[in-house]
Amino acid sequence: MRRSAAVRAVVVTGLLVAWPLPSDARTPGAGPSASAQQDHADHQEPLSPPPEAPIEPTRDHPTASPASPADRAGLPPVTDADLAAAFPDVETHLAHGTAVQYFVLFDQLEWRAGRSGGGASWDNKGWVGHDRDRLWFRTEGETTDGRLDTGQVHLFYGRAVARWWDVVAGVRQDVRPGHPQTWAAVGIQGLAPYWFEIEATAYLGASGRTHARLEAEYELLFTNRLVLQSLVEVELFGKSDPERGIGAGLSTIEAGLRLRYELRRELAPYLGLTWTRMFAGTADFARAAGRDVGNARLAAGLRLWF
Repeated sequence: MRRSAAVRAVVVTGLLVAWPLPSDARTPGAGPSASAQQDHADHQEPLSPPPEAPIEPTRDHPTASPASPADRAGLPPVTDADLAAAFPDVETHLAHGTAVQYFVLFDQLEWRAGRSGGGASWDNKGWVGHDRDRLWFRTEGETTDGRLDTGQVHLFYGRAVARWWDVVAGVRQDVRPGHPQTWAAVGIQGLAPYWFEIEATAYLGASGRTHARLEAEYELLFTNRLVLQSLVEVELFGKSDPERGIGAGLSTIEAGLRLRYELRRELAPYLGLTWTRMFAGTADFARAAGRDVGNARLAAGLRLWF
């Protein structure tokens, strides 16, 4: 009897151990229950929504492309009439480079005073034409005690050959000193590196006379209105001309400093200092005539353009 009771106890215990427990039952040492796992899942970040399903082709969208914002908002499609109203034709102006333009500059319009007396002086240049082809002119001269000492007029045809450079060719007429004289001329002018303005001109006159002139100008801006202009001009002649007091070789060098204040861009009074020196045969002719071969003078004048 005792053995039968022990066997029954063992069988019952085995059945209890092998019998499956409910899913929500909790036993010591086991992991969290399903309800606890659900509570933890409620505090986790939501997963990203699944991608939208592709749009099925329809009559309005045969290619099944996504709807535009205008379509989703119910706006009508843009028509050719709408585009024409949004971008109307405007009246065009004359293309740059075909209109006739002009420019006139009085670079020097001044009174000079020195040991040898005082007098007026001017240096004027300008052009009229297009961007590439222009008619250039220059005039310059000087008076002493109301008498015209020197006077020249240049007339050139100019052709732009580079961004900042023109080739010029034409004639020059000397009014004074001596009898009037005409020269054929060819040269180049423009803006060199470091903002130096250059004019280099060669002349051929009667009886095989030759003349070359080089002019260099530089402007230093202290402010937008206060400008210091420096200018150097060198002249050389191939033959002597006693009637005009000109010797062969290096004839004269003239340098000047002019400080101007631009009341407007096109109008500027200035004060300056000029220095002139004669060399070689020209200096010999000056000494023979009792004139100074070099002198310095104060200058006051206006610079204007239009």
